[in-house]
Amino acid sequence: MIHLAQTSVVDSSVSNYWLALVIKALVVLIIFLVVPLAVGYMEHKVLAHMQARMGPMEAGKFHGWAQLMADGAKFIQKEDVIPAAADRTVFSIAPGVALVPYLVVLVVIPFGGDIFALNLDIGIFFVLAMSSIGVLGVLMAGWSSANKFSLMGALRAAAQLIAYELPLVLAAAAAVMLAGTLSLVGIVQAQQNIWYVIPLFPLFLVFMIAAVAELTRPPFDMPVADSEIIFGAYTEYTGLKFAFFLLSEYGGIVVMSAVASVLFLGGFLPLPGLSVIPGPIWMFGKIFALSFVIVWLRATFPRLREDQLQRFAWIKLVPVTLIWILGVAFVKVATG
Repeated sequence: MIHLAQTSVVDSSVSNYWLALVIKALVVLIIFLVVPLAVGYMEHKVLAHMQARMGPMEAGKFHGWAQLMADGAKFIQKEDVIPAAADRTVFSIAPGVALVPYLVVLVVIPFGGDIFALNLDIGIFFVLAMSSIGVLGVLMAGWSSANKFSLMGALRAAAQLIAYELPLVLAAAAAVMLAGTLSLVGIVQAQQNIWYVIPLFPLFLVFMIAAVAELTRPPFDMPVADSEIIFGAYTEYTGLKFAFFLLSEYGGIVVMSAVASVLFLGGFLPLPGLSVIPGPIWMFGKIFALSFVIVWLRATFPRLREDQLQRFAWIKLVPVTLIWILGVAFVKVATG
């Protein structure tokens, strides 16, 4: 009887574990599908107002709220065209390689003190490693398309990643040094007294600039410069595959904004005196605020030249991050 009772307890715990795992996966998937759509709608409207135009207004009737869903339905109905000279296998899996890393990163993003799918002890290392994989999808797309413009865009994306990955990692490392932990939950909890954006404001700016560059968003959109190379690595893509690349772009905006919020803006922590507002609301508010800034940049700054982009990364951003990280290390050692 005792043996049967122990077996039933073990079976119950295993089933509860898998049930919790499935629920967490579904929640992460829903967030990944819904929040990027909200950011995409925000981009439509923000750009429309900044450029003194209406923007999409028909789909859904109320200010065109269903425009992105209509675009998704349109992409599904479009013909899936693969160039005759393309590497069909690599061409087909490239959108998934670009999309999945951002979905996986959401697993370790904390939206509250105990609201997360997984709390890794090496959380920020996992985030930076996975976010850098997305560019492989762009490289695969450009190489496999058998199009010189696509290949040129892919090479630009690779050069851009190499240039801006270093300042991104160094800026994150400074926050990790202050917090004394690689866990994203631990980094947030270490900001109970002061958000790291105050002592590390220059590195916060560096992180955001490098994140925008890694996402190939304006003014760092040379890999998809339509006036120069048509649409870069995505030139030959149609239908659902092209929609996956668009979703990866908006998903990347959400993920990078979430990581910046965790590292520098206290994540789910509220402002003093406003603790009545739940942590998840604070987290989503910070994500949308940073996403708004990224959209704002598109309407504000012209596209850089490739030489200007490389010079800005290696001559300005990298030295700034190295100086600040040395200063953080000195203060950390001096204060024990």
